[in-house]
Amino acid sequence: MKTGYVYILECSDQSFYTGVTNDIERRLFEHSESLIKTYTNTRKPVKLVWASDELDIQDAIVLEKQIKGWRRAKKIALINERYEDLPELSVAYYKRR
Repeated sequence: MKTGYVYILECSDQSFYTGVTNDIERRLFEHSESLIKTYTNTRKPVKLVWASDELDIQDAIVLEKQIKGWRRAKKIALINERYEDLPELSVAYYKRR
């Protein structure tokens, strides 16, 4: 079974980058050294702020896509392990008004 991890980086402009990899340390090095062409190239330094447990690679890809669709507040709740806040932050913005 091929495994992977989902990770969130905080960039120098306080934006977040979400990715998936099978080796977090290597991928963080690649981001830091601009060895891969991504959003982070012009937003260094980057800092790893969250990483999932080891997942089946297909599950990791699904989770990465899901997190990429989240608003900033929900990502911050995940990073800060405020899991109880995630359902409320899942409600569509227009329904919360």
